[in-house]
Amino acid sequence: MIINTGQRTDIPAFYAEWFANRLKAGFVLVRNPYNPQSVTRYRLTPDVVDCIGFCTKNPEPMLPYMELLKPFHQFWYVTITPYGKEIEPHVPNKLKVLDSFRRVAEIVGPACMGWRYDPVFISEAYPVERHIRAFSYMAKALSGHTNTAVISFIDLYEKTKRNFPEVRPVSAEDRLTLGKAFVEIGKQYGMTIRPCAEGNELAQFGADCSGCMTIPMYEEAIGQHLTAPRQTPARKECACFLGGDIGAYNTCGHLCRYCYANYDAETVRRNMAQHDPASPLLIGHLLPGDVIHEAKQESWIDRQIRWTDHT
Repeated sequence: MIINTGQRTDIPAFYAEWFANRLKAGFVLVRNPYNPQSVTRYRLTPDVVDCIGFCTKNPEPMLPYMELLKPFHQFWYVTITPYGKEIEPHVPNKLKVLDSFRRVAEIVGPACMGWRYDPVFISEAYPVERHIRAFSYMAKALSGHTNTAVISFIDLYEKTKRNFPEVRPVSAEDRLTLGKAFVEIGKQYGMTIRPCAEGNELAQFGADCSGCMTIPMYEEAIGQHLTAPRQTPARKECACFLGGDIGAYNTCGHLCRYCYANYDAETVRRNMAQHDPASPLLIGHLLPGDVIHEAKQESWIDRQIRWTDHT
């Protein structure tokens, strides 16, 4: 199976010590976000976890623990955008994140790394031309360390509109202009552009619109075929295979204004104050009335030898 750490929060950036402790313990407990007394226990052992997927804006805190991750296959998505502190208040300096990306890639290899340049929004401070310049600079800096760049245009979730009321959708004209430019830049630096839940409108320029976290991508990262079960996508536009997410909503300290996983800054502050690196739960501890369910886990790696007839 695949364990995902990053759809609900940024574990490498804020909870690296906790995750290292869970790897040492060999299991993790996860509250159901819609039924909090229901708790799932996942084993964190290589015999059942075929790959750990990371999504982060700052991989650096995980670097001291990479030896613990060695027994596991990994796939890392690192988000690096051009936005400043007025948009991403607690994301580290982008030059530092670029450097951390390269350091992780040197350990796991470029096939296990993806760069996310998203979400893209247009404003007076961040016009189309600035995005193209920033994307080109970052692509050059990451060249040779990844072959994947994911882009998406901002989605106006209710949480996003509340925390970022001045943001507007990106026009079709700007999406096409940016998409075409990003694909051309990607080709220059050895990267395939993968739009995230954006349909097929950028396929005409050479973008791969098949999804940004798919089973074939995991297979390429681990070098093995996976017999994964069919999965209903979270959104009809999404082709990603998300796996078992061990994070929790309202716990990401980056406090990006476009974030869909945080309700507001006060809720995040309150939750993060309950974090205990020694707890099997990301936030808080088990409570009376909690019911623990064992996750159904098995390896999806296809061990059969496959013969290809080249005659």
